Amino acid sequence: MLKKISYMTAGESHGKGLTGIIEGIPAGLHLTEEYIAIDLLRRMQGHGRGGRMKIEKDFAEIFSGVRHEKTLGSPISLIIKNLDWVNWEDRMAVGKPEKEHKKISMPRPGHADLAGMMKYDFDDLRNVLERSSARETAMRVAIGAICRRLLEEVGILIGSRVYQIHDIVDETPVLATMSLKDLNDTADQSSVRCLDKDVEGKMIEVIDTAKRNGDSVGGSFEVIASGLPYGLGSYINADGKLQARITQAMMSVNAFKGVELGAGFASSAAFGSELHDEILLEDDKIVRSSNNAGGIEGGMSNAQPIHVKVSMKPLSTLVKPLKSIDLETMEPVLAHKERTDSCAVPAASIIGESMLAIVLADALLEKFGGDSLTQLKKHLKSSGKY
Repeated sequence: MLKKISYMTAGESHGKGLTGIIEGIPAGLHLTEEYIAIDLLRRMQGHGRGGRMKIEKDFAEIFSGVRHEKTLGSPISLIIKNLDWVNWEDRMAVGKPEKEHKKISMPRPGHADLAGMMKYDFDDLRNVLERSSARETAMRVAIGAICRRLLEEVGILIGSRVYQIHDIVDETPVLATMSLKDLNDTADQSSVRCLDKDVEGKMIEVIDTAKRNGDSVGGSFEVIASGLPYGLGSYINADGKLQARITQAMMSVNAFKGVELGAGFASSAAFGSELHDEILLEDDKIVRSSNNAGGIEGGMSNAQPIHVKVSMKPLSTLVKPLKSIDLETMEPVLAHKERTDSCAVPAASIIGESMLAIVLADALLEKFGGDSLTQLKKHLKSSGKY
């Protein structure tokens, strides 16, 4: 549903690396590899991450589209090398392998294995799981960082925090007085990215329990964006509605299973008089009594903070596998076991920030346009309403 920006990622989990291309970023944006590295490092953190994160040191090399730290307006291409490739060179060789490798035929419940094998007529699940791995999201975070950099130039900031892991909930409200930079700084100091220190300990405990039991846990996080003008998105067509574009982006991540905007599902249990955000006038400025709409009305941004909640399922690969079938023999077996995390919800919140950044940067360029950053700022200054 992107209108002005397009992006593509390629690469396998244990291949040589990940590549990505993003097109549509205006010329003149200051961008460095070190800036992108900040979010890549944030994605690698979090209590419950597995051994893979001890191997990788994710760094996105800018391969094209930037000169002297300024974007050129041309496609920007990125490369993230997989340091674990040295252990997989023969198994994942592009050419003929030096030796025969055992095929995987025990699909994991909850993963892409079975459907992917049937779809492509594979006889080895390795061909499916390599691309359907969450490893691909590292490149999405790198691409999202480029979009975040653009949004920062016009005063749009994005932050997130984890508010639930398994059945442990952090009910600390995100205060309207807290800047999103402060929100991220506070959340990033927690190994589970929550705000309440007492709850943090309980979340760590439930993750450790799952790990000891060979299990995994999911959770929920919220992503907030501030500084948006009126009118990003559209009420005219279904695919122009901002909430539809945000939801599609979030649900394109395999492990994300639910998205709420603003009050979300709680809206169904409220009276209209309780739910809708009253329009008030204070000091000659239009304000709202609340933000239950999550910053979006009629498919458009309404100048309030965009507020998105996302739920993530427990990861599908378990140390103690679930029941499955060997597709070679059609006999009952335990599912394939791959290296895995016991919890990746803190990392998922960073991915959520990145997906929101991509959508908002696209919607911003759709409304205000401009081939250069200078033109975009000029258009926004002349017609942006807040």
